[in-house]
Amino acid sequence: MTISLMFCGAAGTVTGSCFLLSVDDKRILVDCGMFQGSKTEKQLNYEPFPFDPESLDCVLLTHAHIDHSGLLPKLTKAGFGGPIFATPATADLCSVMLPDSAHIQEFEVEHLNRRNRQRGRPEVTPIYSAGDTEACLAQFQATEYETWVAVADGLRARFWNAGHLLGSASIEIEATDPNGEAGPLRILFSGDLGPDFKLLHPDPDAPDGFDYIVCESTYGSTDRHDRSPGRRRLHLATEINAAAKRGGALIIPSFAVERTQELVTDLIRLMGDKEMPEARIFIDSPLANRASDVFIRHADELDTGSDLLRAFRSDLLHFSQSVDDSKAINRLQGFFIVIAASGMCDAGRIRHHLKNRLWRKDATVLIVGYQAEGTLGRLLINGTDPVRIQGEEVAVNATIRSMDDYTGHADGPELTDWLMERRPVRQGIFLVHGEPDARNALKHRIAGEILPTERIINPAIDDIYRLNPDGAELTDGKKRRIAPEATARLDWNNALTELLLDINEAVEQASDEKARNVIIRRIRRTLASGEPSDR
Repeated sequence: MTISLMFCGAAGTVTGSCFLLSVDDKRILVDCGMFQGSKTEKQLNYEPFPFDPESLDCVLLTHAHIDHSGLLPKLTKAGFGGPIFATPATADLCSVMLPDSAHIQEFEVEHLNRRNRQRGRPEVTPIYSAGDTEACLAQFQATEYETWVAVADGLRARFWNAGHLLGSASIEIEATDPNGEAGPLRILFSGDLGPDFKLLHPDPDAPDGFDYIVCESTYGSTDRHDRSPGRRRLHLATEINAAAKRGGALIIPSFAVERTQELVTDLIRLMGDKEMPEARIFIDSPLANRASDVFIRHADELDTGSDLLRAFRSDLLHFSQSVDDSKAINRLQGFFIVIAASGMCDAGRIRHHLKNRLWRKDATVLIVGYQAEGTLGRLLINGTDPVRIQGEEVAVNATIRSMDDYTGHADGPELTDWLMERRPVRQGIFLVHGEPDARNALKHRIAGEILPTERIINPAIDDIYRLNPDGAELTDGKKRRIAPEATARLDWNNALTELLLDINEAVEQASDEKARNVIIRRIRRTLASGEPSDR
């Protein structure tokens, strides 16, 4: 039995989750996510898959977040016709999230092509269309937790609650040797693991005794200490009350699925308990509105489903559907709360709210989720001022705050505990879905406790490992689509944006028109020479 594992994404970075497991002639894909972050990483979404989609037997999907599911319609478009196994709640969430992803792509490509036509540039096409999404959704097969399902000859899988998102799962795969020469190989893909005290979900669960584990490491270097429900609400109330005193709008960039529902549940409870002033809450995300309906339908599966139902019946909650509804919010004055996607501020309606509010001193922006390197959200947290939004320079006078109490990911100690509970792990652990510092920190936490250091592996994108009876072996693999050092860092596009901001500032601060022309002439001479300015 020849087994190999290819890391097609989420290796050295936190997005693009995609892993190809090959067992003899059987090929199973675990996740097929979209890359987010820097422009260099997002370019991978447009390139061909590093495998033949038609050769796949099936896809196993850990959960519905776009960085795990977002390229499934592209997979179908490229010829994959097999089943996509997922929990019922994940299938329901994908039925609203994937069409939304297609809509965003079609809208943004239409906008870009208008500019390309004006500039005489070639037009581009979206990664996939609404029609591709419809075909993809027809391939989903709902799979209940803790129930074995045959996914290919000699291969079966079982889903375990990962406590991260409605329907999220860790996936156990068992491969049986057809020749009977060896016992079955067991491998566990953690998916994204939820933290202790997750608002809507129980702690993650899974069995023990695996040959290999592929484990996320997003917050492997973080120890959040006390994050109890009471502590979380106290922290949120403190931030809300401070924003209310500033007198302007509170803008919360939030992932449309789960984070929005958690925030609304806590906000309405805090208002009911008189821990913060009553205020109108606007959910300005059609996707969040549709996703909330899915959460309401599955409320009986949630630990605090009754609280969620109560919150979404509140008269203080307003849903913005149309573009005109969204624009109307920007005309409001005084203190109110806007929750809009995307969570990393790189797409969707949140960009319009930031464009309209960042320059106001009375406004507050509260970041409540992970911000990948190179995203607008990460730049705001890092204190960048000004920033560029949709090609325009925007001053940052608003108060920028952040809190990670609502993270959907386990921290370093929780990841360590989860891995310890999976012992014995006989052959190897692969750490994925984390930036280099986070992966190295988690590796340091578990080295010697579960396996020797050399059996804890940090793979790079497009690495292929042969899973031998005596451990994992890196093969020559295929040509890399992206250099390992190009992931999880600022790229040329971020550097260009920063340069343009610096040029604008230098020109504006020049003493007179002559000084401004001197700066411009020097830049032109450098460009004409073709030589870097630091030589």
